[in-house]
Amino acid sequence: MKFVLAATVLALATPALAQHGEHAGHGAHAAHAAPAATVQGTGVLKSIDARAGTVTIAHDPIKALNWGAMTMPFKVADPALLKAAASGDKVTFQLKGQQIVALSKR
Repeated sequence: MKFVLAATVLALATPALAQHGEHAGHGAHAAHAAPAATVQGTGVLKSIDARAGTVTIAHDPIKALNWGAMTMPFKVADPALLKAAASGDKVTFQLKGQQIVALSKR
């Protein structure tokens, strides 16, 4: 009886656990594997929140992550990256995970 109960619990829990991890971190646009290296993106700065250390970028597709073009917020690794940035700037950026580690004007 204990074996049947344990097998039933495992069978019910496995699909739920697999589904939970599938879309974590980036909503429906989650990368299927966490990149170890940096990935380059390009876009336009829509807003900057220096106090929070975030930027919102309307970015072009990022093929390395299977992301289409969209507008989304990003955390920056170092707030100093934002000192020379202004809304409306066309930028190139480097992502490590979903954090910007380099940002420059195009």
